[in-house]
Amino acid sequence: MKSDLLMHFSVDKENKTVNIKREFNASLSNVWSAWTEASILDKWWAPAPFESKTKFMDFREGGKRLYAMVSPEGEERWAVFEYTSISPKTNFKHSSTFCDAEGNPNSEIGSSYWDLTFSENGNLTTVDVAIKRDSLAELEKVIEMGFKEGFTMTLQTLDKILETK
Repeated sequence: MKSDLLMHFSVDKENKTVNIKREFNASLSNVWSAWTEASILDKWWAPAPFESKTKFMDFREGGKRLYAMVSPEGEERWAVFEYTSISPKTNFKHSSTFCDAEGNPNSEIGSSYWDLTFSENGNLTTVDVAIKRDSLAELEKVIEMGFKEGFTMTLQTLDKILETK
């Protein structure tokens, strides 16, 4: 089923940034919770057939989320978020870095820097996401790895979760 909800994905090579604007048919409160609570994130923060598994999460400025995307065969791909700024139900920023199960960074890929802004208009909530990379080569590598397709799938899973709230 094709959704009428806005999904805009663009790449700004000059600024080494991916921009995503996505609408959700849900309240701001429910969408904010889905992006900021580990128990909900684990239900959607991995493209199928992978599953998300949070080892720990401390959603506060200076806090971290360490999690794995787990394949059906049990292979774990770890990443850590480091929260740098939080304005409740409006905006939060974090870095995202591939790492090992203890949170030690994988220096081959580098980090991405996420800036998420939330706004509500009637029954819809819009999330504006800007994801900046340190270099154009890193940005292109992430795109080649299927980021757009994978992230689109995860957001569709989030739609299904929000339908039940």
